[in-house]
Amino acid sequence: MTAESLSKERLRLWLRMLRVTRQVESELRERLRTEHDSTLPRFDVMAALYAAEEGLKMNELSKRLRVSNGNVTGIIDRLVEDGAVERIAIEGDRRATRVCLTSAGRESFRAMAVEHERWINALFEGVTEEDAHHIGELLHRLPTAPHDASLS
Repeated sequence: MTAESLSKERLRLWLRMLRVTRQVESELRERLRTEHDSTLPRFDVMAALYAAEEGLKMNELSKRLRVSNGNVTGIIDRLVEDGAVERIAIEGDRRATRVCLTSAGRESFRAMAVEHERWINALFEGVTEEDAHHIGELLHRLPTAPHDASLS
């Protein structure tokens, strides 16, 4: 294989990965909307808070999700209104708050997470355990740093 043909093959791979990702995300968005009256960003915020039982500062949450504080604030505001999240003042820092799931929020997230896993399993039905392991290993070879030197 020549360098040029390898380059074209990698480009086709990237486009296929992007297409599959978009298809899966689209399906998940639709199912979350219709079956749980929720959104994928809301699910992602709740997942991050579920994993951090003690809660997170807003800037920590933004970093984990790799989005701006502004994006997270709107989602948190709606989750607070819905009773799924609460803001807790941090002693000694009047400006900072920690956000965490309420018991109702944890219960709601668990229900969505069970469905989410079921949907993913259905969408990836044709992928064997061996395939999943192999694809995972291959994906670990790809750069993950935001400014990987090889991309310059």
